[in-house]
Amino acid sequence: MKTSKILFLGTAGGRVTTFRLIRRSGGFLIDFSGARVHVDPGPGAFVYLKEHGIDYRDIDLIVLSHIHLDHTADVNTLIEACTDGGKHRNLALFAPKSALEGKDRVVLPYLKKRLTKIGIVSEGAELSYRGVSVRAVMRHSHHGVETYGLSFNKDTVVCLSCARYTEEMLEVYPKNPKVFIINTTFYRRRGDIDHLSVEEVKELISCCEAETTVLTHFSMEMHERDPDRVARELSQELGLNVVSAHDGMVLTF
Repeated sequence: MKTSKILFLGTAGGRVTTFRLIRRSGGFLIDFSGARVHVDPGPGAFVYLKEHGIDYRDIDLIVLSHIHLDHTADVNTLIEACTDGGKHRNLALFAPKSALEGKDRVVLPYLKKRLTKIGIVSEGAELSYRGVSVRAVMRHSHHGVETYGLSFNKDTVVCLSCARYTEEMLEVYPKNPKVFIINTTFYRRRGDIDHLSVEEVKELISCCEAETTVLTHFSMEMHERDPDRVARELSQELGLNVVSAHDGMVLTF
């Protein structure tokens, strides 16, 4: 029986942990029994993949949740690497329209020609490529740019990207996924900043009851609080399996 796994290339979230390189960035790579999907290739993704022995040409799909630099810095480099400069035509890209068009686009226009498929991520839309399905669970309207939570392969893996907490999340995010990845940037609630805190994430974990919930995308505050300890405390309090990601962690599911 083939197994699937997720490689967390980096766990930084916020300007300090990301751009002072206190933690690595680079997003995460999902391997669905051979179909490889790179989600949010932020700074360093190109280098970190090489360090982990990943052949760029084996990556089938890149998915962007939004255009912020800590989620997209290496997208162009990876398009070039994964397609071997356009010679290897196997790569698809799913991204919000704002990542591909307009003054703030992050994907260079000439590199679109390297891609065999481009899919526009929008709320409720489901896209697929090489046996991998991607659905935009909801648009996070409180993050400054067009941002989406994502579900992969019929809610097998769900990713709650950067967002301000709303009660709608409790209704919209899928129940009982195998893996629920939550960008948990802060320990304390920060009403003035559009990122989730542990207090808010606790409600989501309890409601969605994933087989495994993974906390990632840590600010300096979370880094100093020790995310492993935070995850243990949540597991004990909620009676659910909660883990904190660390740079280079591999989760098998």
